[in-house]
Amino acid sequence: MKSAPTSSPDSPASTEFDPRRLARVIFPKRGEPSDVRSLYIVENPAAPDRVAADGRTSARIPARTEISFETYFNALPASYWRRWSQLSEVLLRIELTGDARVDVYRSKLDGARIAVTGETTEAGAEGRSVLEFVISLAPFEDGGWIWFDISCESDTIIHSAGWYATVDAGPQEIHSERAVLDNPVTGESAEFGRGDLLPAAAPRLTVGIPTFNRPTDAVAALHALASDPQVDGVIDAVIMPDQGDKHPADEPDFGEVEEHFGDRLRIVRQGNLGGSGGYSRIMYEARHAERGTDSPYILYMDDDIVIEPDSILRALAAARYSARPMLIGGQMLNLQERSHLHTMGEIVDRSDFIWKNAPNSHYDHDFFNHPLRDRGENLPEGAEKSKTPNNYLHSRDLHRRIDVDYNGWWMCLIPRVVADTIGQPLPLFIKWDDSEYGLRASSHGFPTASWPSIAIWHMAWSDKDDAIDWQAYFHLRNRLVVTALHYDGDIKAIIKTLYKSLFKHMTCLEYSTVRIQSEAIRDFLRGPEALEEMLPAALPKVQALRKEYPDAVQLRSATELPQASGFPGVTDEPKSAPAKAKALLKGMAHNLRPHDPRNHEVPQINIPPADARWYCLGRVDGATVTSADGRGVYFRQRDRAKAAELVRETLQMHRELARRFPELRRRYREAHADLVSKEAWSRVFDEQ
Repeated sequence: MKSAPTSSPDSPASTEFDPRRLARVIFPKRGEPSDVRSLYIVENPAAPDRVAADGRTSARIPARTEISFETYFNALPASYWRRWSQLSEVLLRIELTGDARVDVYRSKLDGARIAVTGETTEAGAEGRSVLEFVISLAPFEDGGWIWFDISCESDTIIHSAGWYATVDAGPQEIHSERAVLDNPVTGESAEFGRGDLLPAAAPRLTVGIPTFNRPTDAVAALHALASDPQVDGVIDAVIMPDQGDKHPADEPDFGEVEEHFGDRLRIVRQGNLGGSGGYSRIMYEARHAERGTDSPYILYMDDDIVIEPDSILRALAAARYSARPMLIGGQMLNLQERSHLHTMGEIVDRSDFIWKNAPNSHYDHDFFNHPLRDRGENLPEGAEKSKTPNNYLHSRDLHRRIDVDYNGWWMCLIPRVVADTIGQPLPLFIKWDDSEYGLRASSHGFPTASWPSIAIWHMAWSDKDDAIDWQAYFHLRNRLVVTALHYDGDIKAIIKTLYKSLFKHMTCLEYSTVRIQSEAIRDFLRGPEALEEMLPAALPKVQALRKEYPDAVQLRSATELPQASGFPGVTDEPKSAPAKAKALLKGMAHNLRPHDPRNHEVPQINIPPADARWYCLGRVDGATVTSADGRGVYFRQRDRAKAAELVRETLQMHRELARRFPELRRRYREAHADLVSKEAWSRVFDEQ
């Protein structure tokens, strides 16, 4: 701990890149609403004035004000640095002017607050004071954050603050039997074995952003990268596969970012190969023998996101200081509710091989109403959750370290040594490519961490229909592919989940979903040889199949149909087991009867997606259901003959899947290395 007054008005603390810096303390942008400000600072709403940011890294705090940095973006997630990094301690450095006291705190696994140390600046000091605190990472094995609070007697200016390592980044230990690191610029290649040390990497990266008909979003992402000089300074190249017919280059302000990045910006036009084709193109170009980059890291980012630029520097620091090469994932904040952390981390459940939230985590955490300091101490006994299952009434889980299998590619930093060792993404178009890559990396000794305080804003998947629309085909086909590659259990567990899925979709009158899921199984059974062929062809086929079913045809509004005739049997969800059994029997009895054709002309009910459940739709012959985004409706129609045909076809596919799965597991595993090779992807790209 050190208090060092200085009169220099031009300290470079916040303007120069420091390779030892782990994270800058950042302030909300001017004009941000209170809920978004809660991600950066905790203010007293009763205070007569509030913190005024001079920029992203400096701010003015009124006299007699107390604020806390126990927040998502400004507290240090110490347990992650304790678990994954080379560091045994961190340094907090604050440069300020004013009469103030700084107190440093840490939390325990359950969020309990513990005072660490503190210091007071000289009363009435006109020059700047620099406070430095060295904090041990020893107490953070399973959880905990570190942060500071500041109490200001006079008007105070925080000129800069940040978290730092006390040593330079060192070499990283290889945990793979064999690792490879290629340099496409020099043509040199190095091999490593288990226990070997990979030299410390320079703080440089290549950013990859695939885009498909989102030119405005894509150009906005480029502007965000260029907006922060320190972020811009670590970027060797920006690779943007353009897979649509609406191009970023046609945007009015594209010329500004094109001029800014110069030859660092590489836009590659290709046909629509989905997310996996876009992200694989990024990795392929970065690793190319003639036009590649020698960046130690490749950063994947979606085009339809809002970037917090410092997250890029934080991901780079976490990767450089990790004890072994690993993937650093950015977490997802909800673009439509910006104070909500949509996902804390995810795993693939090994019992039935489906992704889900990691243990001790939950979805859609609201930091505005439940900040990090909210331990739920005033909750009634037994009241752990609110009525909304994903919205917890406390923040204790946020203080635990969450271990994951993979991170979504909305933001994920991949070391080059990982790409050179395990290869490219699978040719899956969309869905499961990121989770498969994380599983594959882990099997080679390269783990993944979804790192708190590193994040972007992205639309939450709860606002999409991807479980029932055309994407349902890729959800299932690719799940089966990844299961064949990484699952050693009995296929019966997987088949059981498919039976449940079939029942749900049939009772909810989602016939198009059942049809394309049957096609997904059929295409999986074609074997690994068909994946490359299907990469550009699967989506048009699936879209054509869906057109045969009215539940896949979107209408602008339910008003395009006659007014609903009414259905008095709609009730709330049955709670008890007997009530559920009774509702299930009624639904089954109804589905065994012929449908009433009149209900295919006039819907019986109009319902929102939250009410489109089995206990309701299982008892109607026609209903409109609003899309998840609220922009239209679908007219779902029960048809006994069509339903019987779909069930017969699907059950037949289930039986064939169970019979042939051992053979297919062997074939997919034998083909795995070729599917993810540069040579295989070269064939794909050459055809574009």
